[in-house]
Amino acid sequence: MGGAPALSVPVLAARGLIREFRGFRAVDGVDLDVAEGSVHALVGPNGAGKTTLFNLLTGFLKPTAGSVLLQGRRELAGRSPETITRLGVARSFQITSLFAELTPRQHVELALAGPTGLGWRFWRSDRALARFAAPAAALLARVGLEAHGDVPAGSLSYGRKRALELALALALDPKVLLLDEPTAGMGVEDVDRTIELIHTIRAGRTVVMVEHNMNVVASLADRVTVLQHGKVLVEGPYAEIRHDPRVITAYLGDADAAR
Repeated sequence: MGGAPALSVPVLAARGLIREFRGFRAVDGVDLDVAEGSVHALVGPNGAGKTTLFNLLTGFLKPTAGSVLLQGRRELAGRSPETITRLGVARSFQITSLFAELTPRQHVELALAGPTGLGWRFWRSDRALARFAAPAAALLARVGLEAHGDVPAGSLSYGRKRALELALALALDPKVLLLDEPTAGMGVEDVDRTIELIHTIRAGRTVVMVEHNMNVVASLADRVTVLQHGKVLVEGPYAEIRHDPRVITAYLGDADAAR
């Protein structure tokens, strides 16, 4: 029998999301649908509300109003970051925080050990982490760090530190991976490497990213949400939104003119 096709449920959705700081609305009634398996970029000028929205989606801020749904049924708003991570939503940070004396291999082994309950008891026995050696090596290879697994993390270049941060997020095997300005502060070579890396790791998962580099957005994003003054200004494929007069005025015009 015929009938209307079933609508796919967004893997991550925000409805009427508001966050106020002493009367100032940093996020003002945002609705957002992130399609499963997509790369979805959040862009906009400084102060547009991107990072605040990102923090609301991942539990680092609680909304003043509104909801965040995972796969249409699990309410994330108000939950702790740890709970949201356990539900399959992991994030990276704009500022990389690593233990300088630990190696990338040790970082990833610890990340893999966390969900097992072993956690920070690793110091009791080096053998306790031995079971994670093979999957840690595989993750390091996936992000291009196989040759740097046993050097102090503090000695890595900035681009390689960001790659390690991605490996740590991937160790959680998330359904949804949120990346906060993954190419911020990188040179051209590291940016190109990171674009290829995100192309690789998106397989089988959804990626949401805040990103200022519009070349990166154009290379990766299936859909782009442009924010301005805490509101959604426009949303669509990059090829369309980059020509929208509102977007050109708000943000992309200067970026495109600089190309």
